[in-house]
Amino acid sequence: MTSQPRLESDSLRRLEELRKTFDRLRADRIRAEGEVERLARDLDEAKALARAELGTDDEAEIRSLIEAAVTQNAQLVEEFAAALRDVETRLRQLGEER
Repeated sequence: MTSQPRLESDSLRRLEELRKTFDRLRADRIRAEGEVERLARDLDEAKALARAELGTDDEAEIRSLIEAAVTQNAQLVEEFAAALRDVETRLRQLGEER
């Protein structure tokens, strides 16, 4: 049978190990809470910037705006390419007239 002093010693040693774990977890929690606060501020700033620049902070609306801009950009690229082809054709015609 285990003696009383041995049980107390084992319990104290176990409590010391648990205290270290508790202290580590408490420090982790404090760091995590700080990170959550920082990320919440970052999100608020990003939303404010989106509202100022895009008029909304709604993700679906922003995605729609981006898709519309990509479509418009593709159209403008095609129009520019057509204008360049037209200039090339006219220059070629001018060269042939000489």
